[in-house]
Amino acid sequence: MNIEFNKVSEFNRGTIFELLADAYSFDYRCAQRWSSDWKEFDNFFFDNLQIADKYGFITTLNNEAIGMISWDPRNIPDYIEIGHNCIVSKYKNNGYGKIQLQEAYRRIVLNDVNRIIVTTNVGLFPAQQMYEGVGFKAYNRRPNEQISDFPGDYIDYVIIIKD
Repeated sequence: MNIEFNKVSEFNRGTIFELLADAYSFDYRCAQRWSSDWKEFDNFFFDNLQIADKYGFITTLNNEAIGMISWDPRNIPDYIEIGHNCIVSKYKNNGYGKIQLQEAYRRIVLNDVNRIIVTTNVGLFPAQQMYEGVGFKAYNRRPNEQISDFPGDYIDYVIIIKD
C-alpha cells in the first residue's frame, strides 16, 4: 500500500469533479443536486492552483487518485472549515478516509487555528464515524430546511485546538 497526498496541480482539470461524482454515486440524487457545484469547485481549484495546493490535496494509492479533501481558511484564527472530503467508491471502508482526514488535520493545525469544523448529514453514518474516530465532537444538530429531496438533519462537528 503506497498512500500519498499530492498537490492538486499535479492532476488534470476535472479530477476533483470525477472523484466527488464517484464518491457520491451511491445515490443518484447527489449528482442531480450537486453536480454543478462540484464542477464549479473543480474549476475554481484548477483556476487557482496556488489556493488548491495550499488548502487541499488529492490522495493517491499506488499512483491512482482515490480521494480528495479541501478546507476553507478564510476564518483563521477562529476556525477552518473542512469542505469537500471524499474517497471513491472502490476504496471506501478501508480506512483511507480516516488517513486522509488525519493528514488534513496535520496540515490545518500548522495554521495557528483555534478550531476545525465540519458538517455532514445524519444519513451519512460512515462520515459521522470517521469524524468521531479522528476526535471531532458533535456540537450542533440543525434541520435540513434547504434540500427537500435529502431528508435528515445536519450535524456540525468540531475539534478544539486552542481555547
